Amino acid sequence: MTSTVHEPNPSSNPSTASVRGGPALPGPRRRTSKRLWLVFAILAAAFVFLLVEGLGSSLNFFDTVDQAYAHRASLGTSTFNLEGDVVDGSIHPTAVGTDFTIAEGDRKVAVDNTGSPPQLFQVGIAVVAVGHFTSDHSSSFVSHQILVKHSANYCAANPNRVKSKSGNVVLC
Repeated sequence: MTSTVHEPNPSSNPSTASVRGGPALPGPRRRTSKRLWLVFAILAAAFVFLLVEGLGSSLNFFDTVDQAYAHRASLGTSTFNLEGDVVDGSIHPTAVGTDFTIAEGDRKVAVDNTGSPPQLFQVGIAVVAVGHFTSDHSSSFVSHQILVKHSANYCAANPNRVKSKSGNVVLC
């Protein structure tokens, strides 16, 4: 008598199907989907961060004299835009540009500018000097550019808006 022993078919057993090359389980697909969502979340966070930083820095075009004094230690010698009114009697031409003083209230900053000032540059008007402090605690500012508001069309249409803080009208 012969007896026949039946061995189980490995492909019919679902617990060993994936081990032996059978159909893939949904586990790795879920992991890939989670990774994809994680990548999208990181990209979205980076985009939002860049957007906020970019808009934040562009909204603050200049610092007033008071703001610059308040943040002088953190500004250090980095370049920024400084706004103030040109002090009467402070404009002195130099061999490389113009030295002048700008003020906001009682605070004053001595500006050493290299290059030619704009044609509308004069005493009593609000200007923006592009440059940096000479040190963390200095009241001297080195500038390479002076910006003055001007537009004949704008001045004609808005005569009350072209005044400096001292009340002087900017020539257009």
